[in-house]
Amino acid sequence: MFKKMFVFKNKIKWESLLVISLFHIFGFYWCCKYAFPLQLGTFLFAYAMTIFSGIGITCGVHRLWTHRSYKVKAPMKFLLMALFCSSGQNSIYNWVRDHRLHHKFADTDADPHNVKRGFFFSHIGWLMVKKNESVLTKGKLIDMSDIESDSHLMFEHKYHNQLTILFCFLIPTLMNIFLIGEDWKCAIAWQCFIRYLYVLHCELTVNSLAHMYGYKPYNENIEASENILVSVLTYGEGYHNFHHVFPFDFRAAETMDFFSLSTKIIRTFEKIGWTYDLKQASPEMIEAARNKLGGDGSKANN
Repeated sequence: MFKKMFVFKNKIKWESLLVISLFHIFGFYWCCKYAFPLQLGTFLFAYAMTIFSGIGITCGVHRLWTHRSYKVKAPMKFLLMALFCSSGQNSIYNWVRDHRLHHKFADTDADPHNVKRGFFFSHIGWLMVKKNESVLTKGKLIDMSDIESDSHLMFEHKYHNQLTILFCFLIPTLMNIFLIGEDWKCAIAWQCFIRYLYVLHCELTVNSLAHMYGYKPYNENIEASENILVSVLTYGEGYHNFHHVFPFDFRAAETMDFFSLSTKIIRTFEKIGWTYDLKQASPEMIEAARNKLGGDGSKANN
């Protein structure tokens, strides 16, 4: 897999490779030295922030802005923007473009994190190399007019670095120090390294594990699979075979189960009017897909 990834050295983004590598190495050193002892409040706050950051990805940039599977009122929009910024991902604009491209050309050379290039590449290696010509060419065909016409989302795109520093690192760390009374070195360990890297790698399992392992009850001809482990790590994003067949469905799964926290949150805010027009595939559509293309015994059981 490394040979496939680094076969042309001029395609490596050396700055990204260096930053990602050093962040992991220095973070490991810092956490070994300062993460313990810690106050219970520090652990609970870091755990809460992993959920908040994750929801910004799943409910926000993924289901709302990439797939437009539901609509939101202004308070929910700004809340999801803040939560997404706390995750330390790419800008909303770049995230949406790459993910729409992934869905349109999944597991091909035009897929930014093509799983056929191996686990490492699809998980995090794609962030360390320049986009190939196919990704660049096809990426220009992705319709981004809905994002470009939204002044708030374009504001986030323009000031993404500043907002990331503020919401992902500075505010959580300062809250940990001044509200909980944690030592600043320990607060940095848990907010800037442990929490941030945990959220990052959980999110990346959707690109890697959910395209390599699992079952395919809705379309056996694609790589995207139903992966329970990924669903546990990402609050319900691991039902990936369903999601690739019905990307417009706000649930990202056929049914809402214990792991579908993201779906439950969207439904909860629907009750107070902050989310509305929730789209989902009909039972007839799901059954038709299962009978026509489903694998893992799906067709035989119907």
